[in-house]
Amino acid sequence: MALKSEERTTKWVSFVFLTVVAILWMAPLLWIISTSFKPEGQAIQLPLRWIPETITLENYRNVLGDTEQSPIFLWFGNSLFISTLHTLLVLIVDALAAYAYARMAFRGKEIIFWTLMATMMIPTVMNFIPLYAIVDAIHWIDTPWAMIVPGLGGVLGIFLLRSFYEGIPRELEEAARIDGASSLQIFVRIILPLSKPALVTLALLTFLGNWNDFLWPLIVTNKVETRTLPVGLSILQGAYTTQYAKLMAGTVLSALPVLVLFLFSQRFFVKGVSMSGIKG
Repeated sequence: MALKSEERTTKWVSFVFLTVVAILWMAPLLWIISTSFKPEGQAIQLPLRWIPETITLENYRNVLGDTEQSPIFLWFGNSLFISTLHTLLVLIVDALAAYAYARMAFRGKEIIFWTLMATMMIPTVMNFIPLYAIVDAIHWIDTPWAMIVPGLGGVLGIFLLRSFYEGIPRELEEAARIDGASSLQIFVRIILPLSKPALVTLALLTFLGNWNDFLWPLIVTNKVETRTLPVGLSILQGAYTTQYAKLMAGTVLSALPVLVLFLFSQRFFVKGVSMSGIKG
C-alpha cells in the first residue's frame, strides 16, 4: 500500500510539474493569438489583457491585403517554394550520405564522419561572410537558390539517418544481395521504406528551420518581391513604431502551415526521434 501511495504521489507531482511547464510554454502563444484579434490601441495597453475588450479581424484583413508594399501571398509562395525544395534536396543528400557512413566500408570513414560532426559546434553565423561572398560571385543574390543550396551542407540529418540505418537488421540487405540486388536497389527498395519515420522527422525539422529562417534571407534579399515571409513581416516593425497587433496576426498566419504539417506527421515524428538516438 505504501508503495502504491508513493507511486500515486509521484504521478501527481509529475502531472503538476508538466502542467506548469505546459502553461509557461503556451502563455506566449496564447498572448500572440489574443493580440492578433485586438485593435492596435489595445495591443500595448497595460496591464495586459488576455481576453480582448473588442475582438476585430481588421489585423488579418490588413495583413492579407496583399499590397505592393507588403505582398503577403507572394512572400508566402516564396517561403513555401524555398522550404519545400530545400527540404527535398536535404533528404536526398543526407539519405545517400548517411547510407554510405552506415553501411559502406572505406578508409577513414569514422574520422571523416566525426570530423563532420565536429563542425556542428561552429556557430552558423560564422559562415555568413564566406557564404555571402560565394553567393554574390555566382550572382545568386535576390534569387531563391541563395536560400536553398547553402543549407544542404548541414550534418544533423546525416547523423540522424545514420543512427536510424544502423538499427535496421543487416540480414535484410544480405538476403537482397543473395537475390542479386545492387547497393542502389537495396537502398531504394529496402532502406528508404523502412526509414520513413526518420525521413519524416528530418523533413519536418528541415522545413521548420528553413521556413522560420530570418537572418540569412534578410542578408541575401534586397527586393520586396524576393523576400520570404519572416523577412517580409519585419516590415511591420518600423524604426520608430511597431504595429504589434498586425505583426501578431502575420505571425499567426506564418505559423499555420508548420502547425498543420506537424499535426499530420506527428506519429512519424515521435517514432523517428525515439528510434534515431536523439535525446531531449
